[in-house]
Amino acid sequence: MGNIILENKTIRFEIDSEKGTITGISSVLTGWKIFDRPNLGLSFKLMVPIPGKRNNEVLGEKQKPNSVIENDGKAAIKWNGVESEHGGRLEINIEMTIEMNERQAVFGIEIENNSEFIVENVYCPYFGDVQHAEGDKSFKMITNIYAGMQEFPIWPTYKNSNGYHGVDYPTQFNAWGGATPNSPFALFTGGNEGLYAGVFEQSREQLVAWHTELRPGYGSSIDFCVPETSEISGKAVQTRLAAVQVPYIMQGETRKLVSIAFEAFEGGWQKGVDIYKNWRDNTIKMKTAEAPEWAKEPHSWHQVHINSPEDELRIKFKDLPKLGEDCAKHGVKAIQLVGWNDGGQDQGNPSHDPDPRLGTADELRDAIKKIQEMGVKMILFTKFVWADRASQRFRDELKELAVKDPYGDYYMHGGYQYQTASQLLDISTKRLIPMCFLSERYLEICNEEFEKVVGYGADGMLYDECCHHNPTLLCHDTTHGHRYGASVYQNDGLIIENFRKLLPESKKDFLMAGEACYDWQFEQYHLSYHRSENKEHVPMTRYMLPQVQLMTAVTGFDDRNMINQCLMYKYIISYEPYNFKGMLDDYPLTMEYGKKMDALRTELREYFWDGEFRHEQGVVIKYENGEFHRPYGVFKAENGNLGVVICNYEDEEIKVFTDCVSAKYRLVDGGGWIDADDGIEIPSRSAAVVIKREIS
Repeated sequence: MGNIILENKTIRFEIDSEKGTITGISSVLTGWKIFDRPNLGLSFKLMVPIPGKRNNEVLGEKQKPNSVIENDGKAAIKWNGVESEHGGRLEINIEMTIEMNERQAVFGIEIENNSEFIVENVYCPYFGDVQHAEGDKSFKMITNIYAGMQEFPIWPTYKNSNGYHGVDYPTQFNAWGGATPNSPFALFTGGNEGLYAGVFEQSREQLVAWHTELRPGYGSSIDFCVPETSEISGKAVQTRLAAVQVPYIMQGETRKLVSIAFEAFEGGWQKGVDIYKNWRDNTIKMKTAEAPEWAKEPHSWHQVHINSPEDELRIKFKDLPKLGEDCAKHGVKAIQLVGWNDGGQDQGNPSHDPDPRLGTADELRDAIKKIQEMGVKMILFTKFVWADRASQRFRDELKELAVKDPYGDYYMHGGYQYQTASQLLDISTKRLIPMCFLSERYLEICNEEFEKVVGYGADGMLYDECCHHNPTLLCHDTTHGHRYGASVYQNDGLIIENFRKLLPESKKDFLMAGEACYDWQFEQYHLSYHRSENKEHVPMTRYMLPQVQLMTAVTGFDDRNMINQCLMYKYIISYEPYNFKGMLDDYPLTMEYGKKMDALRTELREYFWDGEFRHEQGVVIKYENGEFHRPYGVFKAENGNLGVVICNYEDEEIKVFTDCVSAKYRLVDGGGWIDADDGIEIPSRSAAVVIKREIS
């Protein structure tokens, strides 16, 4: 009986009809042999702990399927009972399906657990090898994290993310950065083409992690090199790839896990992200939250910290209007106030009572009102994800509502250090305990704390660390009212929906902002704050969501490059002198340049604010010698015209050329429009905007 061939417009799979293993994968678009060694074929892997042997695996390639059926572009493979490596036969039934739509192969798996044990881990699909395309100079896995791009080198070097002590083979398993919902897809690419892997359902209930493994290991470990031969020491050199789920399927339970889609693509990483965007926008039809009108306009913020666990007590509530006066003077639209809560930033969580040493609730309320009268918005920093382990409230009440591990113990985040040597040496740091959002009682506590924030009259909140529950992924405390091993992410949207219901009519334009929101959180959040002070920063979230409001920190005292980055990637400036502990007048050079940049993008907002961000697509920027220049950002106006921001991060002037014909350019800090046909001259640490329309 021959192999089963499943093929669509982008990808081709071969399945062994007797073993049920995937024996070949190739790109229909380019002919790239993604996997072409049938002897390394795999299908799935389970981890089913038994007494005395937790790591008891069920290897799909060692199981004989009961049936392998192919019909009209769909394969269904069934195993009725399986043989485990250390526990003998287990009454676990598995059905794996592979269904081809026009462009994708969608893998599904359903597991019926009739054994006496728990199915903890499921690797499916499980590919025996993925290899780079011919001519590639490198190969890597790419995921989205913290508003940017996270890269995991696969070839010619391989990044081991888990430490050599705990694995037999170099392994990539970054659960926070490489798992849903933070990273609902992964790209495997050498730069000119790639393989997209993504969830096919918008589920926060089941964790999906992207995993690779280099076997048998490094050739040269000192430089992390992958062996260049197909075999070494008689062992196959291979990079295994899997979508891994941790479903904790209980005895007698049947579960259908999240389906996983694969699609081959041509082009850079943007083409891979376009596959995800198409699924998100047209299949699940995700809509982003509508921001208040003031937040839709070009504007900037000032973030200021007024207290920490080491008792800085920098500004009393009654003196806060001085911040408003400075913002009004400089045209800054909003203040993010940090450390106003009892105990200061990262102490006393989840309390949102005002610190009495800074003043009373009435004084805070009065200061916010005075600032608002100046035309400046007040956004209060909030945090609901943690409890302060050192607080009496945690010991008396909150301890039972914390996320629990399989042993019944709460997890702990190491906390953050502030100001003093005792903390900076991590001696007296306040430890933070992740709380379970699946507990109805804890959600009620969050509601009570949020109502306090609204009661102070604030225009919005910025929920710090809303994107994660580190170091937790699952909660095993069923007294919270959830299943054993439930994903801690699944109520990330519900908590904000609950907050919205508590808003009075007068506060319906309350801004819901978060830190580094992951893609699906923009259904609830209006704005996301992150830090991107890196010349290599790749604005992946901006590309995924061209129109949402993203903000980044600007801390330097002559921070032209960060302000240029804000223009190039449509980031709102968050002015933060002295690491968000200073005043706007503390860094006049940064303020002067920032105001010029904001004025420019307001003048040209049809491109650089309202336009669609296309990253580097549609325009090429080169030096006279033909080498490519980066970074730059391309924006597409509503009328189809393109605008470009070209940054020069370096300390020398550059001259570059664009393929935009009859274009003009000007610099952020002044000067008139200049024809771009003879080149674009950009001084050090400056940026130019290039457009094609007529300029009056």
